[in-house]
Amino acid sequence: MKIVSGNSNIELAKNISKYLRVPLVKATIKKFPDKEIFVEIQENVRGEDVFVIQSTSFPANDHVMELLITIDALKRGSAKRISAIMPYYGYARQDRKSGPRTPISAKLVANLISIAGANRALMVDLHAGQIQGFFDIPTDNLFAAPVFVEDIKRKFDSKSTIIVSPDVGGVVRARAIAKRVDCDLAIIDKRREKAGVSEVMNVIGDVKNKKCILIDDICDTAGTLSNAAEALKQKGAESVYSYITHGVLSKPAIERINNSPIDKMIITDSIQANIEVVNSSKIEQITIAHLIGEAINRISDNRSVSSLFA
Repeated sequence: MKIVSGNSNIELAKNISKYLRVPLVKATIKKFPDKEIFVEIQENVRGEDVFVIQSTSFPANDHVMELLITIDALKRGSAKRISAIMPYYGYARQDRKSGPRTPISAKLVANLISIAGANRALMVDLHAGQIQGFFDIPTDNLFAAPVFVEDIKRKFDSKSTIIVSPDVGGVVRARAIAKRVDCDLAIIDKRREKAGVSEVMNVIGDVKNKKCILIDDICDTAGTLSNAAEALKQKGAESVYSYITHGVLSKPAIERINNSPIDKMIITDSIQANIEVVNSSKIEQITIAHLIGEAINRISDNRSVSSLFA
């Protein structure tokens, strides 16, 4: 087994490497003055099972190209099998035509990864499960739920806690966690008038005097989350926490979170935290390195990945 890291999330790659006790492959990934990306693998990978760890997060286009060029370099270096490990899959929210003459970019990126030479893909908490079908290679979608469940059980009492889905689309995810931590479930009824703007309409469920935990896969500008927290407080919630798999946190997300009624937001390290995230007293990061590391181990040994979530 060999592990190669792109530049998008070096800390996570190091933690996965530490879990697996496999050192990262020596590689050079740099940009020429005209911003072209150059990759050189500085170790022999001939006949090896190689895992490339690269979140396609901001700047998404640079990180996608890094991934594609790294895969091509490994293919031309005669690697036996190349697995693209993308803890965060950028373009996942463009999974369908939103109007006439619009792209399905999630499918385009999947095509590019396959054509570049990847033999397998692995992601964490895909925004839409059907994206697995966009790939013409074996694809695994890991769930951050076990990591969240462990953290929630350690910090909260199930009798005074309620799990909340910030919209109808996230009910399945929230219900699965609520079941595993033995908590009730509430739902935010939300109407979105246009992209990036949400309006909370109603709270379905009794949240009065409860510690509310919002569960979602992605937090981008934090508009939905802030509105949901406001609505929960208005309905008498004692406190509001949130567990988010992918902390995209584009501007003005940090400012909104710091000024919102949210007591604490817990995100995974699927996206490397910037200095603003690190310095925010309301944001805490937990690692999914062991989850991805165990999945990589099982893929390499040709064992079941789905049994991780049984």
